[in-house]
Amino acid sequence: MSYCASRFHTIRRATVEVKVGQVGVGGQNPVRVQSMTTSDTQDIAATVKQSIALAEVGCEIVRITAPNVAAAQCLRAIREQFSAAGFAHIPLVADIHFLPTAAMEAVEHVEKIRVNPGNYADKKKFAVTDYTDADYERELQRLHESFSPLVLRAKTLGRALRIGTNHGSLSDRIMNRYGDTPLGMVESALEFLRIAESHGFNQLILSMKSSNPKVMIAAYRLLVQRMNDEHMSYPLHLGVTEAGDGEDGRIKSAIGIGSLLYDGLGDTIRVSLTEDSVYEIPVAQALAKKAMSLWKPTINLTASPFARFAATADAVDPFTYTRRQSTPVELSPTIKVGPSQPPRVFVRIPSIQAWPAALAQLASARLADTPAEGLILPIATTSELQSVSRELKQLSQTGATPLIVFDLAPSLPAVAVAAATEELTTPAVFLRTFDADDSVALHAFAQFTRSRGHTLAIATTAADLAALAPALPALGEDRLLFTLSHPAMPIVGAIVAHPTGAYRALVEQLRLAGVQAPLWIRNTTTTTVQGDPSFLSRLLDAAILTGSLLCDGMGDVVSIETESDAPRATQLAYNVLQGAGARISKTEFVACPSCGRTLFDLQTTTQRIRAQTGHLKGVKLAIMGCIVNGPGEMADADFGYVGGAPGKINLYVGKTCVQYNIPQAEADSRLIALIKEQGKWFEPPV
Repeated sequence: MSYCASRFHTIRRATVEVKVGQVGVGGQNPVRVQSMTTSDTQDIAATVKQSIALAEVGCEIVRITAPNVAAAQCLRAIREQFSAAGFAHIPLVADIHFLPTAAMEAVEHVEKIRVNPGNYADKKKFAVTDYTDADYERELQRLHESFSPLVLRAKTLGRALRIGTNHGSLSDRIMNRYGDTPLGMVESALEFLRIAESHGFNQLILSMKSSNPKVMIAAYRLLVQRMNDEHMSYPLHLGVTEAGDGEDGRIKSAIGIGSLLYDGLGDTIRVSLTEDSVYEIPVAQALAKKAMSLWKPTINLTASPFARFAATADAVDPFTYTRRQSTPVELSPTIKVGPSQPPRVFVRIPSIQAWPAALAQLASARLADTPAEGLILPIATTSELQSVSRELKQLSQTGATPLIVFDLAPSLPAVAVAAATEELTTPAVFLRTFDADDSVALHAFAQFTRSRGHTLAIATTAADLAALAPALPALGEDRLLFTLSHPAMPIVGAIVAHPTGAYRALVEQLRLAGVQAPLWIRNTTTTTVQGDPSFLSRLLDAAILTGSLLCDGMGDVVSIETESDAPRATQLAYNVLQGAGARISKTEFVACPSCGRTLFDLQTTTQRIRAQTGHLKGVKLAIMGCIVNGPGEMADADFGYVGGAPGKINLYVGKTCVQYNIPQAEADSRLIALIKEQGKWFEPPV
């Protein structure tokens, strides 16, 4: 692929080194972790205090908003006091949106300036204009004149610049020419990049942020391809903007950032959470550590078992989301998988003794919108199979029975499994690992499951599947699932396929074999990176593996098998599906992290609105602290709650502001009234 060296291994993209003060970004440097202060920049003491707090928890680059010249002037004192406190080695970044004059002041005081090309000397009023080529060229000349003074001053002072494109703030000019697309984001950045290069300036870092991980991933990939075409190798700053808070914010960030890091892309990262900034740092550090444990500067790809895929066209278009076409499979009368179905959720039960109790837990009314659609039971002996089969037969006489997934020990032959499940009268899924020399066993299991109306889940690897390929046509596809076995095992010497790469290879081998059976994404202890036992680590692993595959259109069944608590594992799976935009089970919140531009307390406001509207499944709400990215990031939201002035809120339907300057004390009730007005409200369950 043109955007990365390998989609199966993590080979770091080579970039030039950019010096942000004393901190090197790109080149041979580690992934740098950064965050942003949330105080009013003109409150110098508060901003210095927050900068120190960030530095003390490991933040390597601190960003501060400079919305106007007065705030930019305060950066001098902030830099001096921060240095005096012992942090002269940690660079400060001025965040600039609308005012070139503020940028020209800020560049005098801090080590890096971030400019948003959609806002910097440009406009966004959702105006529809037909730009001729001549009109467009005049606009580019105007941008050249506006941006050049900052470039030249940064070059003189030895500063760095970040060209930070936001999906939510593309200019009207870009929107009219390229639309609200990853291509539009990339072109917006390249316009400014070319201006900088025309002055011989190369201390540049680029970012492509969006609140939608699919858009963010596609935009970064496309940016790298376009830079490769033009022989550019600038470092990347990764981030999912407006990710939100809590588990959802961490999941959405891990999907976007982690997917790219595992492809070898990214040199500095910021996890944007609607929380105190210090809580962003451990998440960013964990993501960076996972990626760097996999990174190799270069490897002999011809020694990889995936080398044969280099000569084939990858079925995945990395720049456009398309769901993989798969054969529909009916797992039970009520649970089907395939391209017209949402990804299904299976949950693992630690032992067969625990499954009746887990079943009762999962029947809770509060899990009605997030059901466990299959229970995975580990089966070591035929007597265990017989026991569960009898219990299921009894359950079937009293009502609906759950879909059971029998995770069979490799030692169990098909004939013994068939004999032990003669009393099983309801459809089930039989999961078994098949190695390269198991074609006879594979035939026997496929014949048994098909004759009884069951489904066979084949756990294998790309290499083993290549050997089994001649046996596949005789099996049919309408009763098969495929999943991965041993996804993180070493391949050849130091060459290691990360779990996402191993799943990609499996799907590619299925394509080469002409098989379109559905794919089951399993998160197990073998898919963890670094072996970190913490919940945060497990959450990030699940988000990266499942989320990255879903954003590439792969995955018909998912399971988070690293959690022993069944309801917790189920909820986590649904949260990952929601973060990837693959299955909506609750209200979707787009909430920006706080900064010095924010006009209300984002944390308490987000929590308060969630408490009142969190039951509105399928509704998307955007909570924005100011107007900078609000209308754009809310373009695909149903409703928006945006700070319009101190103590005043503007309410949006889509990208249209329908109520201005509402007193904040009235804003919650007015938002709910607006949702009702639009026919999107329903009362929460008791």
